[in-house]
Amino acid sequence: MPLFIVACGILALLILIMALKVNTFVSLIIVSFGIALALGMPLDSIVNSIEAGLGGTLGHLALIFGLGAMLGRLIADAGGAQRISMTLIGRFGEKKIQWAVVVASFIIGIALFFEVGLVLLIPIIFSISKQLKVSILYLGIPMVAALSVTHGFLPPHPGPTVIAGEYGANIGEVLLYGFIIAIPTVILAGPLFAKVAKKILPESFKKTGNIASLGEQKTFKLEDTPGFGISVFTAMLPVILMSIATIISLIQETMGLENNTLFKFVSFIGNASTTMLISLVVAFFTMGLSRNIPVKQVMDSCTAAITQIGMMLLIIGGGGAFKQVLIDGGVGNYVAELFNGTSLSPILLAWMIAAILRIALGSATVSALTTVGLVTPMLGHSDVNLALVVLATGAGSLIASHVNDAGFWMFKEYFGLSMKETFATWTLLETIISVAGLGFILLLSLVI
Repeated sequence: MPLFIVACGILALLILIMALKVNTFVSLIIVSFGIALALGMPLDSIVNSIEAGLGGTLGHLALIFGLGAMLGRLIADAGGAQRISMTLIGRFGEKKIQWAVVVASFIIGIALFFEVGLVLLIPIIFSISKQLKVSILYLGIPMVAALSVTHGFLPPHPGPTVIAGEYGANIGEVLLYGFIIAIPTVILAGPLFAKVAKKILPESFKKTGNIASLGEQKTFKLEDTPGFGISVFTAMLPVILMSIATIISLIQETMGLENNTLFKFVSFIGNASTTMLISLVVAFFTMGLSRNIPVKQVMDSCTAAITQIGMMLLIIGGGGAFKQVLIDGGVGNYVAELFNGTSLSPILLAWMIAAILRIALGSATVSALTTVGLVTPMLGHSDVNLALVVLATGAGSLIASHVNDAGFWMFKEYFGLSMKETFATWTLLETIISVAGLGFILLLSLVI
């Protein structure tokens, strides 16, 4: 019965968002109230549960997400992202242009959210395509593969960050293991898949695409942008700090060293919130003040970044409220009892649930948060590595993007593809990332 109620709730969510065009955040809150009532939760506890879910999720994420958005916007507005892209493309040369796009998109994808990275990189891809007379799709597939993988697997992106917080996983471990999984996954879903897709759909690789809807993009003369080294350093600084802290923490655990002041300081610096704050302050100088950009202009970039993510934060909060209702309403415990004694790994279960919800709901973040509500009660009976469960949930939430996902339509319109071609490229690409990601996670679980 609880699973039937959840299924009805998800159906209602689909109707509200897709058929009635109700705002996603409002839809999530309405459905959360509806499911809470249907599950028989006490009336005086429903509002508290929804508020706790929304506040708990945003309380963990808002600081990291907000600082990350500012960092990415500063790098983009200063021309740092353009410098990274153009320098790598120049160094790799025409024959290895796809690999240049992959590396540039991966570095930029760490600093920028998926949609921002896509809008920033597509004009560059189109320009390079014309110069070298190569297909835009030939370059576009590796680009979106790298952006999607970093978005799904690597903190400080909202998906893996919020899932790590909800599961209680070490975010540094998520980042470290995420890198190990992300690199081979990008290679499979990017350059290798592009070669296969070109053989399957040769006509789609002849299309010229259309980016008129992006409007006039801010472009820079290369000499007016920050240096390549400092741009890469600024973009990668959160990753560097969190990785160092995680490695030191793993060494401490392995050697059984006492938790002294030095280790506490390293842990403090490696905390995602501290890391993002340090990285943003560094970016104020490297992307702004050191280049004689006025403080007001730097702050304007930060303000614009926060303005753009306001609704996204509310949607994530709504997903957290939905998740909390599933936990407090007993659905999570019901799922745990259902699979009690089963040999099915929590890693595989998290991936399966997230994949089913992703196909139904479209939103990767909402499907991941709903999965958390169903899987969390199971984790107390398992010694599975929580960082791997986070990555498995993220991998499942990327699968089979189709007509209920905004990314599907963005890819279709920008690259000028038909529906069939979009399914055979974008949808298949996202599925490869999801399945390959799961495969590498399961392999890694045998080692750690």
